[in-house]
Amino acid sequence: MIVNERETEEGLLVAVCDADVLGETFESGDLSLTVTEEFYGGETVDESAVVDSLSRATVANIVGTRAVELAVEEGFIDEANVLEVGATRHAQLLRMY
Repeated sequence: MIVNERETEEGLLVAVCDADVLGETFESGDLSLTVTEEFYGGETVDESAVVDSLSRATVANIVGTRAVELAVEEGFIDEANVLEVGATRHAQLLRMY
């Protein structure tokens, strides 16, 4: 998986995607999702590093079947909040303190 971390005024923004969806566009009805290098490109890491990043995230965008599945398995995302966008899955995390 690929992880990109950015510090923002609001906290840590984490973008996670499966490597095979980077650069792809997915559509479902009026919804279109492009997994851009600019936003999602970053470091290729193992699943434990993804979990570490998500545990520190204030906001996270997660794309890809395995990335979203991992976020659900680890309790970051509720399955009911996962979007199916074409041939992939997408979820967002917002942690409010």
